[in-house]
Amino acid sequence: MLSIRDDVYKEYANMMMNIVILCMILCISLSFWIISITASTYYGTLRPISPWRWLFSVVIPIVIVSHGIKKKSLDSSGALGGLLVGFLLTVANYSFFSALLMFFFTSSKLTKWKGDIKKKFDSDYKEGGQRNWVQVFCNGGVPAELALLYLVENGPGEIPIDFSKEYTASWMCLSLLGALACSAGDTWASEIAPVLSKSSPRLITTWEKVPVGTNGGVTLIGLFVSLLGGLSVGIAYFITQLMFVSDLDIAAPQWPVILYGAMAGLLGSILDSYLGAIMQYTGIDENTGKIVSHPTIGAKLISGKPILDNNAVNLFSSILIAILLPGAAWSFWPRT
Repeated sequence: MLSIRDDVYKEYANMMMNIVILCMILCISLSFWIISITASTYYGTLRPISPWRWLFSVVIPIVIVSHGIKKKSLDSSGALGGLLVGFLLTVANYSFFSALLMFFFTSSKLTKWKGDIKKKFDSDYKEGGQRNWVQVFCNGGVPAELALLYLVENGPGEIPIDFSKEYTASWMCLSLLGALACSAGDTWASEIAPVLSKSSPRLITTWEKVPVGTNGGVTLIGLFVSLLGGLSVGIAYFITQLMFVSDLDIAAPQWPVILYGAMAGLLGSILDSYLGAIMQYTGIDENTGKIVSHPTIGAKLISGKPILDNNAVNLFSSILIAILLPGAAWSFWPRT
């Protein structure tokens, strides 16, 4: 009887917490709207957030996050982080939102895919692949910060990537796209390659064969699907540009964003593997035969040192891609 009562109390507490979280998100988003209108009144160069954009940026992330909780792709803390990241990206630029949406849905599906196989070699595998706020921040924190800077610099709205006319905005757009494509490429490689690859992965620093699931281990399939992961994010961004940017006829061609996303996915996965090989501990538990990511009794070291965990490696990789790759893109991007 007591256990049933405790379950009811826990369910009630979770419901109240979700209501509080939703109210907080509504207050934060409403404050963005008020600040935007006020700023556009005093500084005529900024565009205010329209009521419809604000409403879309609140409702759609709530729907998506609710779906994520239902499918156990997010826990409560991950839902809060997801709402904040989703709101910032959506209110800033619909192309940001579509790229984030592609990353979230494909990553969630792939994390759950062939879970029975992944449990055999990964001791940290979670049923359903629930993401908490730390994982959401490490994958979405850099894009959220860039979206906020984009809002401050340009106001809400879609801008074509054109370095000759919109240099700063183009740089920020490609930084954000690169960070999301990097995360997508790494996730696709981590979730697909261990299942499909028939050959043992090789450690990226020494090229020695290592067990499946080793941090820093790469395969040809893994590299290929990381490119596809970034490509999917680039395609989502490109299609949204075609739908919502009104002056594409006088702007530079936008199709290079597809190639850019693919390269960001591939290079981000390679960078993530390199950091994982040298700064992330990988061992094998000799009792269970599973890969472990921290030193334990009975674990034999395979590679790396216990400096960073997987979330920190993901964060550093996305930061480096966001900083370095737009500069390379600037040199080959078509000019009008």
